[in-house]
Amino acid sequence: MIIIKGLIMAGGKGTRLKPLTCSLPKPMVPIMNKPVMEYSIELLKKHGITEIAVTLAYMPTEITDYFGNGEKWGVNLHYFIEDEPLGTGGSVKNAESFIDDTLIIISGDALTDLDIQTAIDYHREKESKATLVLRNEEVPIEYGVVITDDRGKIRRFLEKPSWGEVFSNTINTGIYILEPEVLDYYNRGDKFDFSKDLFPKLLKDQVPMYGYVMEGYWCDIGDLNSYKQTHFDILDDKVEIKLDAKYLAKGSWIGEGTHMGEGVKIVPPIYIGRNCRIKDNVVLDQYTVIGDDCIIGKDSSMKRSILWEGTSLGEQVEARGAVICHRAIIKNKVELLENAVIGDFTHLAEGVVVKPDIKIWPSKKITENTIVNQNLIWGTKASKILFGYRNISGEINLDINPEFASRVGASYSTSIQGDTTLVVSSDDSNGANLVQNALISGIQSTGSQAIQLQGAVMPMARYAVQYFRADGGIHVATDRKNPNKITIEFLDEKGGNISRSKERDVENLFSRDDFKRCNGEQVKKVIYVNEFKSFFIKDGLKEFKNTSNIKKNNFKIILSSYAKNGVEVTGELLEEMGCHVEYHHPKGKEKMMDFHIASLAKEVMEEGAFLGVFLSETGEELMLVDEKGRIIGQENYSALAVLLQLKSGVKDPIILPHTAPRVTEEMARGYEVEVIRTKSDPSNILKEMLQEKEFGGKVALQYLLSYNAVWAIGWIVDFLGNLNTTLGELVDELPQMYFLKREISCDWRDKGRVMREIIEEYSQGNVELFEGVKINDDRGWTLILPDSERPLFNIYAEGYTEEFAEELSSSFTEKLKTLIGK
Repeated sequence: MIIIKGLIMAGGKGTRLKPLTCSLPKPMVPIMNKPVMEYSIELLKKHGITEIAVTLAYMPTEITDYFGNGEKWGVNLHYFIEDEPLGTGGSVKNAESFIDDTLIIISGDALTDLDIQTAIDYHREKESKATLVLRNEEVPIEYGVVITDDRGKIRRFLEKPSWGEVFSNTINTGIYILEPEVLDYYNRGDKFDFSKDLFPKLLKDQVPMYGYVMEGYWCDIGDLNSYKQTHFDILDDKVEIKLDAKYLAKGSWIGEGTHMGEGVKIVPPIYIGRNCRIKDNVVLDQYTVIGDDCIIGKDSSMKRSILWEGTSLGEQVEARGAVICHRAIIKNKVELLENAVIGDFTHLAEGVVVKPDIKIWPSKKITENTIVNQNLIWGTKASKILFGYRNISGEINLDINPEFASRVGASYSTSIQGDTTLVVSSDDSNGANLVQNALISGIQSTGSQAIQLQGAVMPMARYAVQYFRADGGIHVATDRKNPNKITIEFLDEKGGNISRSKERDVENLFSRDDFKRCNGEQVKKVIYVNEFKSFFIKDGLKEFKNTSNIKKNNFKIILSSYAKNGVEVTGELLEEMGCHVEYHHPKGKEKMMDFHIASLAKEVMEEGAFLGVFLSETGEELMLVDEKGRIIGQENYSALAVLLQLKSGVKDPIILPHTAPRVTEEMARGYEVEVIRTKSDPSNILKEMLQEKEFGGKVALQYLLSYNAVWAIGWIVDFLGNLNTTLGELVDELPQMYFLKREISCDWRDKGRVMREIIEEYSQGNVELFEGVKINDDRGWTLILPDSERPLFNIYAEGYTEEFAEELSSSFTEKLKTLIGK
């Protein structure tokens, strides 16, 4: 047997597990009728590790009172309590008086059956100073991803990556084997984390650090879904642990002293604790877990539900996918529906119905025949992911109702420190206005100031944040393809999209209902701004050099869009400049978009127009038609925007997403202008474009051309008029691009594995891992990028010739299909 020391990190609060953790620290939450930390102690003891340190922070006495000195489990427990949070590394350093040899660190709130002996052997064989226990995870974005070479040596860390950064499905389990000297990088009392602080330093100093990929079971009990799934995995015999009950045939465990009435029906697998009373005709369906000393009244039924110790269910109770905590009393004919959670000591009177996903905090009393359809007192959303690619979206009064929007508004306001002012804008639809008002109510409830704009498009919302010097903004827009669907987009203080870290802050506050609240005297009146459009147009005109030439030529512009607000404001701006504006009104569904654009192009040629414009529904993007009827699509327009900035003489760096064609970058370098590559999400792009741009100063030209289609059209017309040239002549200057984009469907669970296998296969080639996997060769490049919102991969390919681009795109499409098929 191995002789080393163990350390259990047991300081977690378990915020996402509430209400399970309202009166318990996370390591004390029961799994199969005993605290999850108890399994960690038993695992260490099984492998001969009896000297164990335990780091504590939250409700430490709950743990020390239960485990004492560890004698009951045949181990010696040594407790180290943090007065304030020190991070994962800091909490271990706090126990440095205990650490004098190789140390295995294990979490007190995760369940695993890791073969510790094999992991230690690996650590010693590699002469590693720090070995991280890793595991292959199907959907790795909520974990820290670790990249290793073919010998297991660690090369890179990614903490909770976006899908574009998922270069492997190998995650950090938080189990570490360390030699004592690696902790010398910090002093006792320092706040530091292993993943963010210590391990990157070890990597930089080339300290031997390896990853051991475990084969057994591991689950972080991080939320209610994983909490329930762990029980189901144990019942399915996926975890090698010992249960304190007698095993009966067909996958049933029943503890001593439990009495069964007549006609009880058991559908395995199930687990029943000690001294329970199961009355007549009860149905215990699959994946039912019952703690010690519980009572189940006659004719009741349970399925995929978990009862903690001392809970009492009356007659004809139905529990479906519910969790019921310590000593709750559930009276007759109560219905507990999917994902309902009932806190400790809560009393539900007869006939109560608890709707799906509802959480009831401890010690509540619910009167007879009440239908509980909102959380009491705090809420926890079943899904902890609110944001998609760049916004929150859903159907009105299904996914996004006024209560939801109010909580979202309060969450965003709370995430911003200090005295906060937020611009809240929307288009003119009734649904968007409903959600806008609910968002404002949530903001007001935190004591923050709300400025309301209606009839706005996205560029107006971004500009309003700058104009009013607000701390951020929220824009609500209706999806024209589905009038019942809306999007809610969040802006930072510069008008750019908020970062992923800020999104996580909002998600965490939302999931905990952890909002600032103010009293009545602190509620601020809403500032209503009518006709902000006039300010937007007036300030847009200041960006143009000389409109006199335009008025003299009376350029004819044909304007088209599905966005009514966008067309109105753009038309007014162009007319104010002196253009003659005609309107092309597209009708029908998006699948007819190509027809609408072709119709616009035909009209431009027939009318002899200066140019045609198709404005996106957000008002941010555009497609152009030149005087020859040629359509400049989004990819070519992006290159055109770069060329316009270069020819204007503006020397600001050109910001290009990682997905942009290389020829665009070469064009910029030909003008001796710096190019900055960013990740392709709007938050990163806008952050670079808006960097150090203050209100009242010159608007960043590339931002104007890329994210403010209203002003962009005016600027382009002004630029062409002053040069006495046409759009077509400028388009002729664009370099030839051989660029293709394809999409390949892929189950979410396979994305990380496929990325890892791609990297492994091409590890000897010219590969970039900035965002996705970019593979360069003598034909061009291919970028494989997992989609952040949909179950698919995006494949971008640029070749030096059209044939090379098609060859690259086709070959990697087939490669991905083969890997996905595995």
